[in-house]
Amino acid sequence: MIWQHKNFKLAVALILLALAVWQFTENNIGNGIFLLVLMLLVLFLYVRNEYLLAAFFKLRKEDTEGAERILMKIKNPEQALIKPQQAYYNLLLGMIYSRKNINRAEKFLRKALNLGLILKQDQALAKMSLAGIMIAKRKKRDATRLLNEAKKLDKKGVLNEQLRMMRQQLKRI
Repeated sequence: MIWQHKNFKLAVALILLALAVWQFTENNIGNGIFLLVLMLLVLFLYVRNEYLLAAFFKLRKEDTEGAERILMKIKNPEQALIKPQQAYYNLLLGMIYSRKNINRAEKFLRKALNLGLILKQDQALAKMSLAGIMIAKRKKRDATRLLNEAKKLDKKGVLNEQLRMMRQQLKRI
């Protein structure tokens, strides 16, 4: 779909801005304000992709199949998403596949980290998930390194309990 392409959203936002300016010059203030609000909505969807938002909500409800269906609607992520969105797209797919196919999950999580997750908490989550995959593959050194990195990134201590449980699993290897 053309709506998924990131440049199309910018073009629509510019057209809406031009129309809003034109409406203001014609003294149609209400129409201009409405067009500016529409432009802001389109810019919001440029920065926060609607499919990624829907997939996040599905994952919060533990509906991994629904989240995967939504993410699969993004046909060409390199063209449809800006770079930070591509990182979160890969993070979401990594989280989904961590329950199904750990080799595929590892690929997506590493790609998400390479593209650059914005929040330190998300980086810690990705590294912790990768550590879980390394534990499943019986790679103790890699798992230990990733858990240490995740601990450093988790400044607020949100993942403390999960990290503690993973360290206990690591001792069993």
